Amino acid sequence: MASDAELIARSLNGDDEAFVDLVARHEVAIGRYLSRRVGVAAAEDLLGDVWVAAFASRRTYDPAYADARPWLYTVALNRVRKHWRSLPPEDLVPDLTDLPGPSGYWDPWPAVETRVDTRAALREALAGLRPDEREVLTLVAGEDLTAADAARVLGIPAGTARRLLHQARATLRRSPPVAALLAELNSVNVKDGE
Repeated sequence: MASDAELIARSLNGDDEAFVDLVARHEVAIGRYLSRRVGVAAAEDLLGDVWVAAFASRRTYDPAYADARPWLYTVALNRVRKHWRSLPPEDLVPDLTDLPGPSGYWDPWPAVETRVDTRAALREALAGLRPDEREVLTLVAGEDLTAADAARVLGIPAGTARRLLHQARATLRRSPPVAALLAELNSVNVKDGE
């Protein structure tokens, strides 16, 4: 199987199908990332913009990296930022009902209350992070990138990304809502292990 770098190189050399293969390889991950950042409706529009921008800027891709995912997340992040800047101030607070749950749909069962409490606690804790810490944590925990790949996405040194990730994790552990969730999880695990 060809690496992403090879697909981009073939695309630059006139192989139209190579870029289509790259899109097929990463469209689900990039689409989910966009959905989490801007909601489902806006993500559908932005996903096309990401591929157009990636195709137009593929000459800037560094072929030293076999995996294009960090580069594609950079393109997607730039589209997200452009999207947020284009909205009028009253639209900057997203409609939370448009954001997908972990499985992509709203769960109507009683477990929703616990999930909502957990999400509220996590959102409150995440809101307490500095934006750069939150970005690195989101890319590493939410998009399954390494700290070095998150650094590539954000255009910062890898050591800075590792430091920001460490600071974000430490801040979250000290957050009272997260500490309460961790204590609750530990007590459930202890009971299950008895």
